[in-house]
Amino acid sequence: MKQLAIIGASYLQAPLIQKAKELGCETHVFAWAADDVGEKIADHFYPISIVEKEQILQKCREIGIDGICTIASDLAAVTVNYVAEQMGLPGNGMRCCEKSTNKHKMREAFRAAGDPSPRSVLVGPNTDLSALEGMQYPLIVKPTDRSGSRGITEVRRPAGLPAAIARAREQSFERMALVEEFVQGQEYSVECISFQGAHHLLQITLKYTTGAPMYIETGHMQPAPLTADMQEKVRQVVFHALDTLEIKNGASHSELKIDAAGQIRLIEIGGRMGGDCIGSHLVPWTTGLDYVGMVVQIALGQAPDLQRRAEFYPACGVRFVFGPRDLELREALRGVPGLALLEESPVDPMDHIVTDSSTRFGYYIFAAQDPARICEWMEK
Repeated sequence: MKQLAIIGASYLQAPLIQKAKELGCETHVFAWAADDVGEKIADHFYPISIVEKEQILQKCREIGIDGICTIASDLAAVTVNYVAEQMGLPGNGMRCCEKSTNKHKMREAFRAAGDPSPRSVLVGPNTDLSALEGMQYPLIVKPTDRSGSRGITEVRRPAGLPAAIARAREQSFERMALVEEFVQGQEYSVECISFQGAHHLLQITLKYTTGAPMYIETGHMQPAPLTADMQEKVRQVVFHALDTLEIKNGASHSELKIDAAGQIRLIEIGGRMGGDCIGSHLVPWTTGLDYVGMVVQIALGQAPDLQRRAEFYPACGVRFVFGPRDLELREALRGVPGLALLEESPVDPMDHIVTDSSTRFGYYIFAAQDPARICEWMEK
């Protein structure tokens, strides 16, 4: 039986743990003890923080793991790639990890390789803000090393910069912020799988957000309504950027914008599966492909199974619960001809303000025969 280490135990990792067990693996899950679902469903659970790379490496050597992986977590991806590199297991290596988990290093890599990306400036505690002169407003300020919309602010005039930078640096693990020029256009994400440097585009996602100033994601839809020509342009841009970041093995989640003129600009790329139910739920439900299973296979050094193994829907959407209005829409979905409610999460008490993706109250996923119906309900 193959021994598979999985970094993280939250609900985000539950599909990965379950899939690994379905594929005959013995699962070894590492995370801080927090009574998360992964602690309960793993074959073996180790209460070690996901950032404790050396402790996890030591335990993995004792176990004699055959592979290591995670989904939907940049922080966990660092440990995954470190352990894989140290043990000679499939992964992407730490040089790739530095570029794909630090937004400043990613921007530098994109600039050097000619990948389309917005102008940006790194800001720390001693940065002279005159370095930002000449940048075109509005600006986006974000932590260099966080995901899930944490610490992001749109700034429309210079007076708002200090507070936005302070907020981003407070959220950053390294206490650094990235200030970049705002990219106009509709936002999408591109879900890929790579094996030994060969990339495969599985699906393109249309993304919905709250808009300014924090751009918290309110929902996602697959497939994105793009022409075949535009899909091919997206594929070329993303595959080149994956090579730039040296992402050779496993899932990737590339965020980009396309403006009214059809110009593509990269926002950021994660060397891991997209969260928010994108990779674990929407991709298999709109393609029939076992995306999570592919992650397990590649972690074990096996070529991913790219055959459609299940029935799928013409279109699916996930909508997140920000308040009572979202629950009203969920209830209105029930029984509507042409729509099917596929999954709904428990809803947390609505006792706080939603400030990033981690503070939303729940989600629900629905499908339709006509993609336009998904758009209609996502925009309500």
